[in-house]
Amino acid sequence: MKVEQHKIALAETIRNWHLKGWSPATSTNYSFRLAEDPNTIYVSRSGVDKSQFTANDFMEVDLQGIAKPSFADIRPSAETLIHCTLYDLFPETQCIVHSHSVYSVLHSAIEQEQVTIEGYEVLKGFEGIATHETTVNCPILDNTQDMVAFSETLRNAKDRLTIPAFIMRKHGTYAWGKNLFDAKRHLETIEYLLECEWKLRQL
Repeated sequence: MKVEQHKIALAETIRNWHLKGWSPATSTNYSFRLAEDPNTIYVSRSGVDKSQFTANDFMEVDLQGIAKPSFADIRPSAETLIHCTLYDLFPETQCIVHSHSVYSVLHSAIEQEQVTIEGYEVLKGFEGIATHETTVNCPILDNTQDMVAFSETLRNAKDRLTIPAFIMRKHGTYAWGKNLFDAKRHLETIEYLLECEWKLRQL
């Protein structure tokens, strides 16, 4: 797909996720890049109501999160550096998505290091998992307003990122993939599992 097609497809996904309650107020951020131009990241600009998000609400930044000259007067998401770090840690990544779901926040308010999930059929939604007879750990990383510090935390936690997702404590979930389809599948997989686990543990 060309750039505009990517923008349109991801913008539609963002609006749909808003309907699920995953992006209250103007929260959450998203990005993608293209294999033919891996040094340009198309990231959601800051302060946009996700129910109204369109293809025009993406801006271009470099691999350090600095706005390209034609977008210098537009503010990218405050968490753009997280995207830059994930693209660096996982070079095959072409799309990163984010959720402020209730269930990720609840788990991270209770659990200390990770959410352990096992035995669900939907675990096969994660890249490389072919059976429900497995256990995964979704890491929980402490939230901070210092994105440089959080990026360093993320780098130090790379070995814990055994699935393409993690939770920022009392904040939300990040997921990524080789394209929008994979990133979307990964986020929806972890969010479904977090909801199942939370409800199961309340029985």
